[in-house]
Amino acid sequence: MPMNEADTRANLIDPQLVVAGWGKIDESYIRREVSITQGRIITGGKRSKPVISDYVLEFRGRKLAAVEAKKESLSYTEGVRQAKDYSTRLQCRIAYSTNGHEIYQIDLLTGKEGLVERFLNPSELWQLTYSDESPDFTSTWREQFAKIPFEAKGDWRPRYYQENAIHNTLEAIAKGQQRILLTLATGTGKTCIAFQTAWRLFQCRWSLKAQKNPDAAKKRPRILFLADRNVLANQAFNDFGAFGEDAIVRIEPSEIKKKGSVPKNASVFFTIFQTFMSGGKDDEGNDTPYFGDYPEDFFDFIVIDECHRGGANDESSWRDILDYFSPAVQLGLTATPKRNNNADTYDYFGDPVYSYTLKEGINDGFLTPFKVYPIVGTMDEYVYTPGDGVVVKGEPEAGRVYTESDFNRIITIPKREEMRVRYWMDLFNPNEKTIVFCSTQEHAGKVRDYINQYAVEQGWTTNTSYCVRVTANDGAAGENDLKIFQDNEKTIPTILTTSRKLSTGVDARNVRNIVLMRPCNNMIEFKQIIGRGTRLYDGKDYFTVYFFCKSPS
Repeated sequence: MPMNEADTRANLIDPQLVVAGWGKIDESYIRREVSITQGRIITGGKRSKPVISDYVLEFRGRKLAAVEAKKESLSYTEGVRQAKDYSTRLQCRIAYSTNGHEIYQIDLLTGKEGLVERFLNPSELWQLTYSDESPDFTSTWREQFAKIPFEAKGDWRPRYYQENAIHNTLEAIAKGQQRILLTLATGTGKTCIAFQTAWRLFQCRWSLKAQKNPDAAKKRPRILFLADRNVLANQAFNDFGAFGEDAIVRIEPSEIKKKGSVPKNASVFFTIFQTFMSGGKDDEGNDTPYFGDYPEDFFDFIVIDECHRGGANDESSWRDILDYFSPAVQLGLTATPKRNNNADTYDYFGDPVYSYTLKEGINDGFLTPFKVYPIVGTMDEYVYTPGDGVVVKGEPEAGRVYTESDFNRIITIPKREEMRVRYWMDLFNPNEKTIVFCSTQEHAGKVRDYINQYAVEQGWTTNTSYCVRVTANDGAAGENDLKIFQDNEKTIPTILTTSRKLSTGVDARNVRNIVLMRPCNNMIEFKQIIGRGTRLYDGKDYFTVYFFCKSPS
């Protein structure tokens, strides 16, 4: 009687893998039933079928081949498509499809494929995978990095794309690359990737001095995490806690002024561009920004979060920081693919060493799908006519046509905004966490008031903090409201209004609604805003995007 697939694996495939040395040679492993994706989230709390590889062959911490098994009564050809797909996702050069009797090997780099007599052994696969002409020091660092396991709590393991991003970043560093870019959708764990990368550099004692001379690896590297918003720097500071309290430091203006100097006695530093650009004056009245208090080669490795937001722009003063610390290896993190309005970022860092899109994240089941609810208004344009009875604030010009981009910037029609708020609030569940994007900070304040007024009127709440504004002008109080909003156990505040402050870097997993009450002029910004709702949360099958303006193309 022909064997089923389980028996084929146990009696035919497993023994051949063992003969090839897998699981016997040090640092080699046969990983069985390896989950690659979770399966796209569908309605009713269900998921589509996940992608699972029958075998993954791992050596020195790297996944080198995927093996698709079929029962012996089937042809090996039935598994070729799956084997190629799995190896492509895992960045394995070699894919195998086998029924236990025939082994079909596919080289995804050269395109060569055909039947072979045996599986390649661990050393052969390693040599084949890294058969490029890299500098001499590359192989040393590659092997050193591979020896350091992921720093994980409990049963946490990196998702396949995170592992790809970490390995590709470390491979670029091993080859001596100075500018590195990662492009991954919001909510996919870029800070986690940066942490695991920094952890391995730290544990291997990699540094600028030892970069091309591994024998000089004596001291631990100094690492800088640079962001453009305090919420991002604070989140990263918490995520890097495994380094220990003595190793990490948050650079803040108040502490610098209190101590009279910038902190230097640490290994991992966290700050925002604005802090580094601030400072005092010299005797001649010239600016002396705080970053200049560090030697140019003080940092070995710099992570620039949300790097598309100006740090790499030739016209930006923030670029002065990156140029000053030019000896350091600089890793840029962004969620935005290359477009005309962020081409400078890609010119500076070069092509990304790894990319993972919003679409891939949703299809793989690592991000939450969304529904779009466009709202067509009855006053998308307005021609001001004195005495027409419409209350208009600002300085309107008679006969001028005002369009969406003018409202709440040049002129404001309070009744229009109030009716818009009431319209979308009638469409949603008032208990669901929601973020509303407004034109300006003043507009966000007025929308907050309309929301609270209508919520009380409808009997949904009596809490005056049901909706709060979080903008730059709200300072520490706004940051505290955001922190409470991010706590999934807390229900108040339920709604946040903002202008641009929350378009990036807000890790609030239970956001169910996003409302656009202002124009969104480009796809980069639109995807950043969408990213506020894509994070996974139990019972969250999708989130809804309401917008009154045309979506960007």
